[in-house]
Amino acid sequence: MHRCLVPGCVGIDLPWKQWPALAAKWGFEAVDLRLDASKPAAFYTDALAADGIRPGGVGLPVQFRTDDAAFDESFAGLEAVAKLAAEIGCDRFYTWILPASDDFTFGENYEIHSTRLNACAKVLGDHGCRLGLEFVGPKTSRDGKKYAFIHTMEGMLDLADDVGPNAGLLLDAWHWYTSHGTLEDLAALTDNEVVYVHVNDAPEGIDVDRQMDNVRALPGETGVIKIDAFMSALVRMGYTGPVTPEPFVKELAEMPVDEVMQRVSASMKKIWPG
Repeated sequence: MHRCLVPGCVGIDLPWKQWPALAAKWGFEAVDLRLDASKPAAFYTDALAADGIRPGGVGLPVQFRTDDAAFDESFAGLEAVAKLAAEIGCDRFYTWILPASDDFTFGENYEIHSTRLNACAKVLGDHGCRLGLEFVGPKTSRDGKKYAFIHTMEGMLDLADDVGPNAGLLLDAWHWYTSHGTLEDLAALTDNEVVYVHVNDAPEGIDVDRQMDNVRALPGETGVIKIDAFMSALVRMGYTGPVTPEPFVKELAEMPVDEVMQRVSASMKKIWPG
């Protein structure tokens, strides 16, 4: 596994071409890609190679959460993006799944997701790419909604099975914790089931069912999330993919870039096995 940087996840707004140099400066080995199918693969590979950085992952560029017209329009561009990612040497795509709905029952929502994401996974699979699905764990993200949807690791693994053989988890330490996930759940996972990983921590003094999704902490900062055990589980399963900090700490966006990166880099070194 390797440390991956997505500047936006730590409050830094920079053009993609500056990401590899920033990552290399602060001890990261990969960056995600923000792909534009109109650009040649060399635009990305040259920028990565200049700083010895590998590609991390790509957010699934398909609007599968809305109506059929939006899905069809965005799905039409997936083939070109998947082809470009493969040419760059990036084989991991990911997305997140809303944990509740006011419009669709669980069964209706499951049918929409399994059908649309299966179509996406097939296109990705044709280019040797995988698809990671992220469950959203906090109870507060479901409160007030009419119908609950998938919000646990077990449920997302079931959906991944129906989506396709190249589908698995985007495993986020925050969502594992807030969904009441266990160490036994982690121990049962294999590298084949985990496509991408996010790491973070949770604020102290807040009950797990009162945690809010956009109020987190840097990895290892508070110790609320058992991040050492989480990272050890990744080692045991032989996880081979990106590990990206996603703390959603608002004050980071107000700090100088080097100060942000100093804090983020230190947090990753603190939790990194070995």
